[in-house]
Amino acid sequence: MRTIRVETSSATVLLTEAPEPKVRDRQTGEIAKDVTSGETLMKVGVVYIDEGESSLIHVTVPESGVTDGLTLGAPVSLPGLVARPWESVFNGQQRHGIAYRAAALAPGAVPAGVGA
Repeated sequence: MRTIRVETSSATVLLTEAPEPKVRDRQTGEIAKDVTSGETLMKVGVVYIDEGESSLIHVTVPESGVTDGLTLGAPVSLPGLVARPWESVFNGQQRHGIAYRAAALAPGAVPAGVGA
């Protein structure tokens, strides 16, 4: 699967949904785990703003990478943010999207020059 690094140095990333365990199977309630470490994966919602455009995205982060002290609406940093395009067929319908994953989630700052 192709992985694309997402440059965040000039972007503003704001927390819109608090971290919560990522559900792997909605029917059974099974929580998603990292295939390598077995660590619980968390899902977080953010708005990514860069060059006057914004996107609401969900990002997967390992539980150990989630820092305390996060506030909804506040800037956050997502070191190691990558995007992975995906596609599948479900009930005869082709689906596609982009999955986002980061190494960590921590309080951040608004880049210099934003809002000036």
